[in-house]
Amino acid sequence: MEKLLAAVDARFEENLQALEDFIRIPSVSSPTFDQSTLDESAAWVAARLEEAGLKPTVSRGKNPDGTPGRPAVTASLPAAPGKPTVLLYAHHDVQPGGDPATWSHAGGPFEPERRNGRLYGRGSADDGAGLLAHIGALKALNDVYGTEHGVGIRVFIEGEEESGSPSFEDFLATNREELSADVIVVADSANWKTDVPALTTTLRGVVDCEVELRVAGGAMHSGMYGGPILDAVTLMARLIATLHDEQGNVAVPGLVAKEDSDVDYTEAELREATGLVEGYQLAGTGTLAARIWTKPAISVIGLDATSVANASNTIAPVCRAAISMRVAPGQDTQAAMDALTDHLVSHAPFGAQVTVKPGDQGAAFDASACAGKAGEVKRWALEQAFGKEPVNTGIGGSIPFISTFSEVYPDAEILVTGVEDPYSKAHSEDESVDIESLRKVIGAEVLFLARLGGLV
Repeated sequence: MEKLLAAVDARFEENLQALEDFIRIPSVSSPTFDQSTLDESAAWVAARLEEAGLKPTVSRGKNPDGTPGRPAVTASLPAAPGKPTVLLYAHHDVQPGGDPATWSHAGGPFEPERRNGRLYGRGSADDGAGLLAHIGALKALNDVYGTEHGVGIRVFIEGEEESGSPSFEDFLATNREELSADVIVVADSANWKTDVPALTTTLRGVVDCEVELRVAGGAMHSGMYGGPILDAVTLMARLIATLHDEQGNVAVPGLVAKEDSDVDYTEAELREATGLVEGYQLAGTGTLAARIWTKPAISVIGLDATSVANASNTIAPVCRAAISMRVAPGQDTQAAMDALTDHLVSHAPFGAQVTVKPGDQGAAFDASACAGKAGEVKRWALEQAFGKEPVNTGIGGSIPFISTFSEVYPDAEILVTGVEDPYSKAHSEDESVDIESLRKVIGAEVLFLARLGGLV
């Protein structure tokens, strides 16, 4: 153990500089951005895996329409007889950087900066830190035992997680045997606090839709017809208001909601992490952890209406809204979509015409059964590296491909881990990773691999 952790320390600055280099690659997978940057980030990943003693391959799956997906990087090292095989997952694509002026350092989203014990930059936490957790652990394992350590290693670094992983299922089907493993470690989640490690045991799913509300075939003069005819924007507001009750709970009937949580998430912690305006009252009832992790949530994420700049005295005949609903673990996503659709159509105000166009669905996941051998070993490794017992936490966001992993490899034990913390601000300006947490996560992963392989 001491030699492995010393090996992590010896290479830590090297790995930290590698993460800084990764941040400089604007590998945004959104199709409106330059997709050649993903080739650059895939090549970066391949080079780092070569340094870790593996022989990587860059390849692509197919999207549902038959077009090529974004580049993914795979690599493997066979297991010695009687040793387990572990699949290490992360992703090399990132979210758009947003307005550089909203970042607190002059370099902006794609220029790294170390400050107050944190490393800032787009992809620093999501998921560059996950990448470096795997790479750093593999290097440390090799430094102590060489590449003949016997633990089977398979690596899958995808390039489109931030765009919904459209080619994931095809890629997994094509490479099913090459990626099969006894244990799957997904490094795309978070710890409870910077100094308290966690295993993510629940993930909410997601469904979304486009809602159109129409009152007429065209715009009308608001002076001549206003009064008996309400505009579509006002009616859309009334329709959206039916999605929550007076306390802010989701009011769509028939949805799964659970109160399960192993930790106490305080309002002070939530306010500090989110920067809520003073006086804002939190919505919903029950524990905060449940409201974020194991209960449904609905957000209006887009609205098509006449802009203020183009406003005229007319009654808007139509309004469209994009609605996203996070669903609790244990919820069937199609049933959730049906419930949301039925609610919207049945609550059409004043007889307006409401149509719902279903969108994407992502399954929830319940990994609370992380009580197998690998889960026990991972908890032991986290406690050794952090000096504190790990806790079980949920994630309010969705990682739908984890359910795909469980369907394709039903006998594999799936562990969801990560390096993020409540202050990482993934997907937002000033994304960052706690540097010392990253060191401990790398240490925990190398101890996990070594213990699982019977080396320590």
